[in-house]
Amino acid sequence: MSETDSVPSELDLARAEFQRELLAGGLLIKTDVDGLYGRSGVFEDIIDGIDRVVVAAGPGSSATRLRFPPVFPRTSFERTDYIASFPNLTGAINTFTGSNFDHAQLLADRASGESWDRYLEPTETMLVSAACHPAYAQYSGVLPKGGVLLDIYGFCFRHEPAIDPARMQAFRMHEFVTIGDAHAAAAHRETWIRRGLEVLDGLGLEATPVIANDPFFGRAGRMLAVNQREENLKTELVVRLYGDHDEGTAIVSSNNHLDHFGQTFGIKTSDGDVAHSSCVGFGMERIALALLRTHGLNVSGWPVEIRGRMGL
Repeated sequence: MSETDSVPSELDLARAEFQRELLAGGLLIKTDVDGLYGRSGVFEDIIDGIDRVVVAAGPGSSATRLRFPPVFPRTSFERTDYIASFPNLTGAINTFTGSNFDHAQLLADRASGESWDRYLEPTETMLVSAACHPAYAQYSGVLPKGGVLLDIYGFCFRHEPAIDPARMQAFRMHEFVTIGDAHAAAAHRETWIRRGLEVLDGLGLEATPVIANDPFFGRAGRMLAVNQREENLKTELVVRLYGDHDEGTAIVSSNNHLDHFGQTFGIKTSDGDVAHSSCVGFGMERIALALLRTHGLNVSGWPVEIRGRMGL
């Protein structure tokens, strides 16, 4: 059963109970929107600790560090082609651009309890859906010899309102991305499956690599999902937050994009070929939740070696 069924399933109950525990413990802060939370200082300390471990396992100074705001140009968003595959997850930014008369009408509709968002118009910005998306526009043209390796960290948005704390609408990803030839992209993806497992093992988390596919939208999207799985382009590292109630929650994802972003952003290798790209993404909030679920809500009671590794 899903969260919308009248009789909740064991999985629904487990998710709701975990949410209640996190809110009661002050780790997350409730808002009026499902899947949208504030974070406490303790939760942020956990996130910072996870990031220390991720950075220590990363490429270090050989990667270019990039940090983008959680919004980026609509022109770049359109070139990712995200809207074709995930229109239901997309977040657009609208604002008021009307006249004084329009504003008066807006306020009158609001006062009478009617919808007022019809007075808003799209802006030139969109919410970031994947941390790496703002980066590709910076590399249109010819790459340096050997391609580029990127370290990207930032907030992402996906419209997935849910009770499950692991399915947040706003969350952080720390990604390591390579843009280069096909061999480099494939090797990057494969390397990070193993390295990602080592990171999680060092945090005391039992993770399993699973060949996966994205939840592409619509009938054409189902074909894309089959192709992605058959070509073994996406591997998720999954933990069981809720025991045997479901198939697990992905907390790290390693993806080969083939030449998708090379094509749409006009990126070429130094040899003149269309560039390929791949990335590994660490879901920071999901890893934090896995730690809390595994080691308990009291961080001071976590294993000493894990707290030491995280600098807590």
